[in-house]
Amino acid sequence: MKTFGAGCAAMRGRLKNKGVVMEEVILVKVGEIVLKGLNRRNFEIQLVRNIKKKLERLGKFTISISQSTIYIKLIKNVDTDEVIKNLTKVFGIANFSKAAVCEKNLKDIQEKVCEYLGDKLSAIKTFKVETKRADKKFALKSPEISREVGGYILERFPNLTVDVNNPDLVVNVEIRDQHAFVRGNSIEGAGGIPIGMGIKAVSLISGGIDSPVASYMMSKRGLQLVAVHFASPPYTSPRAQEKVERLLKKVAQYSGSIEMVTVPFTKIQEEIKEKCKEEYFTIIMRRFMMKISELIAKKNGCLALITGESLGQVASQTLEAISCTNSIVDMPIFRPLIGMDKEEIISIARKIDTFKTSIEPYEDCCTIFTPKHPKTKPNLDEVLREESKLDFENLVNLALNNAKIKVII
Repeated sequence: MKTFGAGCAAMRGRLKNKGVVMEEVILVKVGEIVLKGLNRRNFEIQLVRNIKKKLERLGKFTISISQSTIYIKLIKNVDTDEVIKNLTKVFGIANFSKAAVCEKNLKDIQEKVCEYLGDKLSAIKTFKVETKRADKKFALKSPEISREVGGYILERFPNLTVDVNNPDLVVNVEIRDQHAFVRGNSIEGAGGIPIGMGIKAVSLISGGIDSPVASYMMSKRGLQLVAVHFASPPYTSPRAQEKVERLLKKVAQYSGSIEMVTVPFTKIQEEIKEKCKEEYFTIIMRRFMMKISELIAKKNGCLALITGESLGQVASQTLEAISCTNSIVDMPIFRPLIGMDKEEIISIARKIDTFKTSIEPYEDCCTIFTPKHPKTKPNLDEVLREESKLDFENLVNLALNNAKIKVII
């Protein structure tokens, strides 16, 4: 067994249930990491690091990994519910569950199933047993183990019947190298791949619904985030700034700490309003945002930009408008929401608990200077002609020189 903590012997704790002392662990199943080939080991190590960091404030624990399963043992009095809540927000975890440790013999497995899951088995009507025999040297094969364990449960719990299609409880038995484990239904993990594999991107963050969701979705792909927010005081209030910080705190529960760069945007917007045709305001504003974000990205070693654009959702998100904003930068722009409708985006926002904050009535800089009739199919030559009325480079430098940085955790 590959050990990252104090070893398997130290990993196992004690659980007292109905007078029987049992050892208990949390079994964590990795997701698509298993497909990473020669890089798999690096992803596993990073995932273990992320789990340790996520749980460290909750108490003492040990952790080890073997056969695509991570074993966590909480050493002292720890709030298990808090542990479970935190594990649901670690990218790279497919699912996890609490499990009792058994000796690798059928009798101990049968007894531990009935003791460990006894309360649940007494409260339901149907069940089935599923077995994973990772240790192929074990005498019985998986179907045989399931049959023997299932028969034993039926003898002990006359209230139960077997339902292989839609059971109230799936009793899971795992036969591994050193021990067997029994557990109930799994808890769904966050999926994705672990944060911190050395790849960073800048996410353009507003106070709306879309950009926090886009940030979450790209961090799920392992990206570390640097957030760029554009503020336009006095047109936008300190409450609007505080709202964005609260949104980033929600995202940071999944992504880890986020460096937030707040860029003053008032001067740029006022210059555009004064010197450019109104219908081009939004697209020129977006081009400024992209260029400033790209420069911040390069300074921070980021390789891409992230936006919350959804094709055709608003005037600045038509294909023609997106093409015009793309042309101002050289690095890739990730748009994870591009093919989603609003209800799909809201569903994810509710899941990550950003929706209620996003709909609070504090204006962001994108809504303050919105033209009555924005250009929905801008021509790049026309945009460049309007943009040439501005001292683009000096305005960008002025904004960057006055940007402020704050770490969100």
